[in-house]
Formats: sequence, C-alpha cells, structure tokens
Amino acid sequence: MHSARTIPISRGLKAALTSLLFLPFLISGHDRPTFLEQVLQRGSLTMLTRNGPSTYYLGPDGPTGPEVELARAFADYLGVALEIEAATAFGQLSGLLERRQGDLIAANLTRTPDREMRFNFGPDYLETSTVVVYKRGQQRPESLADLAGRKVMVIADSSYEETLRDAQQQIPGLEWEPRADVGIEELLLAVADGAIDATLVDSNIYSLSADYYPRIEAAFTLPGKLPHAWAFPPGSDDSLVQQARTFLQQAQQSGRLAALHEAFYAPSEGMDRVGMFHFLRQVRLRLPPLIPVFREVAQAYDLDWRLLAAIGYQESHWDPEASSHTGVRGIMMLTESTAAQMGLTDRLDPRQSIDGGARYFLRLRDRVPADIKEPDRSWMALAAYNMGLGHLDDARVLTETQGADPDLWHEVEQRLDLLSQEKWHSQTRYGYARGHEARKFVANVRSYYEALMWMDTREHPLLVAER
Repeated sequence: MHSARTIPISRGLKAALTSLLFLPFLISGHDRPTFLEQVLQRGSLTMLTRNGPSTYYLGPDGPTGPEVELARAFADYLGVALEIEAATAFGQLSGLLERRQGDLIAANLTRTPDREMRFNFGPDYLETSTVVVYKRGQQRPESLADLAGRKVMVIADSSYEETLRDAQQQIPGLEWEPRADVGIEELLLAVADGAIDATLVDSNIYSLSADYYPRIEAAFTLPGKLPHAWAFPPGSDDSLVQQARTFLQQAQQSGRLAALHEAFYAPSEGMDRVGMFHFLRQVRLRLPPLIPVFREVAQAYDLDWRLLAAIGYQESHWDPEASSHTGVRGIMMLTESTAAQMGLTDRLDPRQSIDGGARYFLRLRDRVPADIKEPDRSWMALAAYNMGLGHLDDARVLTETQGADPDLWHEVEQRLDLLSQEKWHSQTRYGYARGHEARKFVANVRSYYEALMWMDTREHPLLVAER
C-alpha cells in the first residue's frame, strides 16, 4: 500500500476540538473513545482509496484527485492531517475498513443496498450513471441483452458486478469476467485494443478518460442514477458520519463541492479525437525506448521529463531521424548552430538531441526575467524556443503598452499574433515574427504535457511498464 501524509492547516482548531470532545469522554469514564474522538486524538484522518482518475493519483504537487481533495477539505474541517492508504485492488477496501485500517472509504464508491448492509454511509455528494463502453467501429450494443455472447470484463466486487448479476436473472446468456488485478484504465485500454468487447464504467470516469482512448465510445447509458458517498465503519457509532454530514452540507451550500467537481470533471480544451489518436499511437510505438532517456536527462537538469517529452513530440513526433527543409534535425529538431552551441556531435543520436534540447530550453528559461514566476516562465521560454527571445521581448513590450501584465503568459499569448501585423511589428525592435505559430507551439506542448501527466500520474498502462 502507498501512504501519503499532508500537513493540517489549522492545528489550533484541532486542539480546540480535541479538548471539547474529550471532556465528556474523560468525565463519563467510557472504555473506548468514539471514532471521531479517535481521529482527533490521533491527529489524522485516514482515507482508504484506489489509484485512479476519479479518486487518487500523484500530481506534480503531490497526492491529488477528486476524492483526495474532498477528503483533505474534510480533514481540514476537523483540524487534522490527511493520510492516504491506497489498496491494490478495489475488493480490498471493504476488508481494510472492517479491520479499521482506515476511517472511511473515499473511492468513487457507489452506495448500493448490499453495501448499506455492511457499512454506515455519509450523505451523497455526487450522482453518476453507468455507461457501457465498446470499441468504435464494432457492432454497437444497445442494451445489456446485446452483451450476451460477448466478452465483457469488469472490476471485481464493484457495483458493475451487482448490475450484471441483477440483469443475468432476465438474460441467462449474459456473462462477464470479474478482475481484481486491474483498474479501469486497463479495462478501457483492453476495449480500445479489441481484447474485450465491452466494460462498464461510471459516467464521470468515462468523461475523464474518454479523450485518452479515442477508439472507445459509449454504447448506451443504463437507466437510473448512482449515488456516491463515503463509507464508514459499521455499528452504532456514527460520530464521524455526523461530522461528514455537516461538512458536506456546508460544502454544498457554499459552492465548494460544485467548484471541486468543476475543477476535475469540466471538459478539457486539449487535443481533439484525431490528435489524441495519433498521439497515443506514438506513445505506444515510439515513446517507450525514449522514456528512460527523457527521465535521465530531466533528472540531470531538474526538469520534468514529461515536459521534455512533450517538446520532443511537438518537434518530431519522437522520430530520431526527423528532418525539415530548413535543416533542423532529430527528436528535438535542433538547428546546426544550436547543436554546435550545445556541443552536440550527432543531432540524430536520441540522447544527444534530448540533452541538447533540454539545455537549450534551460538557457532560454534562465534568460526570461527573473521576476516572472512558474509556470508562466516556462511557457514564455517555450515561445522563445519557437521564435526567439527577441520576439518574445517584443510581445511583452506590446502587452505592457496595451495596459496588460507582461509577466503573465495568458496576457502575452494574446498579443503574439500582433507580431505578424505590420501596424504592430513596425513598432517593435525585432520586427515581424510568426507569433501565431509560437502561440500554437506552446498550446500544443502544453496539451501533450498535460496528456503525459494525466497518463503518468494515473499509471496508464502504456506508460507504467516503463517505470
């Protein structure tokens, strides 16, 4: 299991709550404190979860995900730290909670009648539907009856199994394979590859993941809504449940719950389906042998390997022998002069190219004004990587002239197109530039970077084997 700890925001609140709650306990002489009192005494709340896009994953700044951020807010509400215990299989979560190895299950868990007999549940905080997913181009199933005779695979001990068991009473030919050793990412990839015909997934997970599997499609959505809630230990002690109920009610009334869902589930503005299809094809075919090189070079220069890889994909689609009519060559598409400045002897050598591209990017980033903070600093360095520092300076001057902040990338990128308009570039020091290309370059790199981060932090099957 993986365990991660965060620092509580308010230790003063924790101390106050602890004192108030333990006063009646000390006076009454109870043999055992309540679940809430145990959490406050321990100073931490332990959530049981699974690694996945709708639950928990490691982001660039540490543990995150919809469930993590909501549980972290609940821990802050209690004035304690949040600890995370990630089970290796979904079916393990119930046993972990029953053995009191955690305080609650926060894992995109559907509240079902069977589970309500085993645990106490907090209030619903999300409603989803069940989506049946199949491979584009195959015969589209229109109902669960159409899955009879097809190869269906779902996560073991999930609500999907309960759904299929109920349907099997009316559809005798309906069969499926429950798997405890895979996650939803593996199942979606199996559908995309044609290894299985269909799987079942929550609508929120589908909306998060569909863009990264362009060969899958929703066949149909089952009727009804699925309520999601946190599961707490069974029994008459509902002290922690009551606190969760108050917290979630406040989070809903304040708009905090809606804002959290919007942050994680809002549609992205990344690649379209065709772009994602080609990107994932090269992730599968060309990226695997390059991942160790990107990782080693990035570690040597304290960079993010996924950003380096994103630049490499934008430049060459990770083709070591790529070249253009302008004479740039290699994975990072370096010019002869840049390669010479970086001390490269062979631009077609992947390691030399990636190393040279990393150092060139760092050189540009170091020359961006020091008061520009990240990530704006890196986005501006990427623009300079494409069109040069002089033109970036011109764009920043135009930005300031128009009353906007030249240290913010979202302000500067809006003025890049002006560099190709005579009315504006005639006023600049370095003149005309294809600013729209630089803007598109940065946008593309950011899309590829976000896609690689999404895949890497969620242990996407196409990347996890190369770790």
